[in-house]
Amino acid sequence: MSRSRPTPALKFALIAATALTSPSIALADDQPAAQDSRTYIGLEDIVVTARKRAESVHDVPVSIVALSAERVDRMDLTSIEKVAAQTPQFQVSRSAAGSAARLNLRGIGSSSSSIGIEQSVAVVVDGVYYGQGRIINEGFFDLERVEIMKGPQALFFGKNATAGVISITTADPGDRLEAMARAGYEFNARQVYGEAIISAPLSDTLGLRVAARASKMFGSLFTNAADDVIYTTRDWVTGTATEHVAPAGKSDTPREGDILTRATLKWTPTDRLTGTLKMSYGRSTTDNPAWNAVPYRCASGSATLNPNTPCGRRFVHYSNHLPKALADTFPHTKSDGSLYNTYNSFSVTGTIGYEFDNLTITSVNNYNYNRNRFTFDGDYASSSASNTFAVEDTDYRAFSSELRLHTTYDSPVNLLVGGYYQKTRRDYDQYVATGGAENSEAPAHLRYVAFQKESQTKGETLSVYGQLIWEMVPGLEATGGVRYIHETKDSYFLQPYVAPSLAALFIPNDRLKADQTFDNWSPEITLTWKPNSDITVYGAYKTAYKSGGFSNSTTYVRATRVQDVAFGPEKASGFEGGIKTFLMDRQLRLDLSLYTYKYTDLQVDYFNSATFAYISTNAGSARTKGIELEAEFAPHAVEGLTLRGSINYNKARYIDFIAPCYSGETIQEGCTLLSPQGARMQDISGAPTAVAPKWTGSFGVSYDTPISNTLTFGLSADGRYSSSYLASAFNNPYSRQSSYVSLDASARVTTQDNRWQFALIGKNLTNRFIATGVVDGPSTGSGTGTANGVFADQVGYISMPRTVQVQLTWRY
Repeated sequence: MSRSRPTPALKFALIAATALTSPSIALADDQPAAQDSRTYIGLEDIVVTARKRAESVHDVPVSIVALSAERVDRMDLTSIEKVAAQTPQFQVSRSAAGSAARLNLRGIGSSSSSIGIEQSVAVVVDGVYYGQGRIINEGFFDLERVEIMKGPQALFFGKNATAGVISITTADPGDRLEAMARAGYEFNARQVYGEAIISAPLSDTLGLRVAARASKMFGSLFTNAADDVIYTTRDWVTGTATEHVAPAGKSDTPREGDILTRATLKWTPTDRLTGTLKMSYGRSTTDNPAWNAVPYRCASGSATLNPNTPCGRRFVHYSNHLPKALADTFPHTKSDGSLYNTYNSFSVTGTIGYEFDNLTITSVNNYNYNRNRFTFDGDYASSSASNTFAVEDTDYRAFSSELRLHTTYDSPVNLLVGGYYQKTRRDYDQYVATGGAENSEAPAHLRYVAFQKESQTKGETLSVYGQLIWEMVPGLEATGGVRYIHETKDSYFLQPYVAPSLAALFIPNDRLKADQTFDNWSPEITLTWKPNSDITVYGAYKTAYKSGGFSNSTTYVRATRVQDVAFGPEKASGFEGGIKTFLMDRQLRLDLSLYTYKYTDLQVDYFNSATFAYISTNAGSARTKGIELEAEFAPHAVEGLTLRGSINYNKARYIDFIAPCYSGETIQEGCTLLSPQGARMQDISGAPTAVAPKWTGSFGVSYDTPISNTLTFGLSADGRYSSSYLASAFNNPYSRQSSYVSLDASARVTTQDNRWQFALIGKNLTNRFIATGVVDGPSTGSGTGTANGVFADQVGYISMPRTVQVQLTWRY
């Protein structure tokens, strides 16, 4: 049968006709790399480990998006942000300070403004939990697969998996020699990148895989349009006022540079014993930690602190360097006061598995460390009216060990049991310049410091979990399990130095302490029915637990109490069910899932302008409920063609939430309450949670076909739709992100032996301005709780603009 290539009109029609599909099922990637360019007839499955054991994604009773190595490689999905940009219901918001990120699934996520609040969406790399938002600074490449598990996942992934899990599995050595070299160039940011991989058996039982990736931007994704401004200090001792020039920051941002390396040893001395050792190092740098913080809506159309700074939906921000006199004295700064962010990380993971006849034992041990330093301009407006600069040096280290046993007896009942231990430590150090503070009698490094912050949290977790697996009758399985967690966190916060001019507000040298202990049981029950190999029906009751903690990045003012800094756990419980099907001789896949979950004691961080204090606390509850339909079609009649898509309805609403008023909220808008601490409050029960679009969807098409005896042509396009939502967690109507459609596409020419490939890759080709988070501009907004309030400048954390890149790949 002869085949013709689709015309451009037909390709467009295919994209439009599949607006109900999703990139969730990926093609299996179990074949050698030399086979990746082959075309497929019908759909294939991918193996996942959503339940800590290898299973087909079609069989696992979990709502999951699985991306194979081939799909990740095809679209250069080398970061969590890039994965989110292609996945409906998953959003990542990058911020400068605090935890540096908010990861959101189905409208549930955690504030990025406090470094002590861990994410509700857990990130797991090679079986190891990483709870810090700064994990988004780490690039991921040379992957085996990415699994995005929606909803509570406490049983298998522990604490802080209340909203879902992003599980990343990196590639292992194979049993033959492999090599890959890649060079690429992105035109918008003028980014050059390169990647190299070599994998080889060192003996019959030992293999080595070494991978490295480096990149450097020489251009701009966002433009810094700041002007030079004056920062005026007044010496507390002499009363002398001094004007310091704060030069405009570099116009081309973020000028990102990355170095990522990984080495993997895999040892298989017998068919039963397997051991792997993975070591990785990463370094990420940018010229401005706030490169994506854009004032996009202001009451007057311009920034409150600077009428010459226009607000708007443009990829433009406003940041100034630290004045030279301050840079000469502050710790952790560059000599010229230029803004920067440097993130270094190191990790080593050892995994050992042994398979008896009916029992598998797995041990996973890890140590990871990261250090983050930055100089940050915090007014977002390039203003002389209210300059604030922060310099930070923070590090985090964690050791974890997990041991699990899984029985596979030829009997109706089997077990999976495990134990987990983790020990962590976070050290936080920050220096802030604001309010024109200067003290010539202070030590030299503190002369221009308004206040210094120092904090530490030491944590320890002990956990055990187990699951009973009961095959009631052939094709019908019931599982029940529970995880127990015991956790301690010992924390302190103090401000070792406060400038005398600010001592009436900020408290110097007084230690806030909290020694916290948490205990939790999280049960889960699932019923799975497989009437045949092409149909999986499941229903589950799940619970989850998110650890309490301590806000290391707070400020200590006269009104601050320990309960404003130490907060308790957040919990989730609810139901989920669905059906996964292969139809038409595995040409068509249709998956349908429904869910409803309640989240209680939500962890919230906000700024109380009445007391000038940051508050981290537990407040209120929320419910998410929805329905998700996913489809994929690979017709036998058109070899190499795959259509995919999804449509998702999600209603995420607060059930009971007395929240702080957003800055400038009026009485008429609902700011009518007052907390015992004097904060203006509002009742937003029934309002949507942050970044919770009611409708999302995706559509996509891939087509691969030979164009000669030696070449194959491939084309893929993936669109993503989101209805409008509020970027604010506090129902601020001025933070609204309008509905949008973003489009990614790639075209590639590959030799038949897969030795060479030339690819053209475009992301966000519609160049949509997308706010995935928001913060009120500092010192903006007025009249909160009155009849004449003026809303604060909305500073959004904006996703990447359009990028277009070319890359050349060689494989052996």
